[in-house]
Amino acid sequence: MHGDRRRRRGCGSLLVGLTLSGCGDAQVSPHGSAGTGGDGINLDGGSLGSDDAAEAEADSGDKLDVGDGQATAGGGDCQGGGAMGENTFSIIWIANTPEGTVSKIDTATGTELGRYYTGPTNGSDDPSRTSVNLEGDAAVSNRGGGIVKFASEQVRCVDRNANGTIETSSGAGDVRPFGEDECMLWHKPTPVDGNNHHGPRPTAWDAGAANDPCQTADDRLWVGWWSYDQNVGHFERLSGADGSTLDVVDVVDWDTQGETDWGPYGGAVDAEGNLWTSGRGPGPLVYIHGDTLTYERWDPPEGTSPYGITADADGHPWMGDWNGGVLHFDPDTETWDVIETPNTTRGRGIMVDREGFAWMASNDPCMLVKVDTATRTLVSDTIALPGCDDPVGISIDAQGFVWVPDQGASVAFKVDPNSYQSSTITGLVQPYTYSDMTGAGLGLVVNPPAG
Repeated sequence: MHGDRRRRRGCGSLLVGLTLSGCGDAQVSPHGSAGTGGDGINLDGGSLGSDDAAEAEADSGDKLDVGDGQATAGGGDCQGGGAMGENTFSIIWIANTPEGTVSKIDTATGTELGRYYTGPTNGSDDPSRTSVNLEGDAAVSNRGGGIVKFASEQVRCVDRNANGTIETSSGAGDVRPFGEDECMLWHKPTPVDGNNHHGPRPTAWDAGAANDPCQTADDRLWVGWWSYDQNVGHFERLSGADGSTLDVVDVVDWDTQGETDWGPYGGAVDAEGNLWTSGRGPGPLVYIHGDTLTYERWDPPEGTSPYGITADADGHPWMGDWNGGVLHFDPDTETWDVIETPNTTRGRGIMVDREGFAWMASNDPCMLVKVDTATRTLVSDTIALPGCDDPVGISIDAQGFVWVPDQGASVAFKVDPNSYQSSTITGLVQPYTYSDMTGAGLGLVVNPPAG
């Protein structure tokens, strides 16, 4: 079914897309034709942050005892710094869901560099998924409606009042009213129906229309939600520059079994910017081809319920199973692997590191799970998170440490992937994030490890 896959190994590498057969017909709308529930927030008559992007320095603080790092770095295979194939920004973006904010944290030091409202209600927008692009900038999707983008560095922020100073949050005690923080670049409203089960969840950056990780001016963002009355999984690909709609794909008959009240639940891209997205209770798993905007779909194994989703270096999707265990789908053979976790019963967020291990947050009891993606076997489902309550998300930082936001404990764990020793970052408010909150997932697929 799927044609030859060639991993990107740096700028100028040949990319061969996935050849799909039997793709379903997608309902496609041209640029700007999709309803967005409003025109968004504008800057001087234009979209916020549309052409003011550049790079800058980020704040730093005292080091944790788990390694040195830097808030920013030039990198990957790209010359002259700036954008990178492998994200080396030491920043993680974690949503404080009941507070309606997102925290920007230096992963090397544990210092919170900024905290921002994610929508116009200043507290009730219900943020959950955060996705980071190859410049370190973050997009946040609110389950209550709306997508918002924040700059990671001050030079990409916008001096909207022209006073010569970027007025932005300095940390948890400095949250400015929505629209007044000059590092908020744009906000795109989305339709709402009063049920947050249907609101935006899948949120995933790609490497741009040119598919070149060495320049990010054309980066795009996939987002999705459920048009419940029409039973349509609605997906839009947005311009990273201003949040405008570039493409629309409607996955018809999203819930074919009438068994779920959940819309599209998670999303991750492969090297060519195609989107893997899944539903919950029980599915489906959907693949949207970025070039043709056609899609394919598969039902997950009986008795499973995909939760978090990520892609490995080959572009294969991996999912945490809400009913326990880890799921892997092989798109070349169209077959599933179900990896049991006998010591824990609920899979949540999941991410693959550059060593080829999938890490999953798990509940009942709370644990960290490690899977070898090469052999598709369990390494351990008993990695302790001391003091954990309800770990939800997983992300990998620039140094390879595993981050685990814990909603119940209101902390984030930072775990050494070899010794399993952990530190905790406090001050969060019931953090609920389990998407690509550092950009490491995107960096892995567009610039996978050589060999």
